[in-house]
Amino acid sequence: MNKLSIMFIAGAIAVSAGLAIAESQMGQERSGAHTGHGDAAAPSNSSENPAVQGYRAANDRMHQAMGIEYTGNPDIDFMRSMIPHHQGAIDMARVVLEHGSDPEVRKLAEEVISTQEAEIETMREWLAKNDS
Repeated sequence: MNKLSIMFIAGAIAVSAGLAIAESQMGQERSGAHTGHGDAAAPSNSSENPAVQGYRAANDRMHQAMGIEYTGNPDIDFMRSMIPHHQGAIDMARVVLEHGSDPEVRKLAEEVISTQEAEIETMREWLAKNDS
């Protein structure tokens, strides 16, 4: 395994652990680090906004896809869960590229797409070798 892969996996595990700790401290009862996302009250006209519709659709797809069947192997379960999580970030970044106007945000969205696509490919390759 190359040094970049090891660093990626170690960082991802650290982030996951931090999210788990934060979730437990918040007293959330549902599983998943994204519990409650999108639950805030929105202005009544926001449902007409194409960007809001795009974000909601991306969020719904991500949460649906993250509902994996767990194997009990933390490495495999992590990789299987993170692929749709990263795809959700890509989908949201595409919404801002379609509807956003701030050059700094658009640049970040482009970087998110590039980085997350590369990480998804790394995870798929890892799973192809390790998930039998």
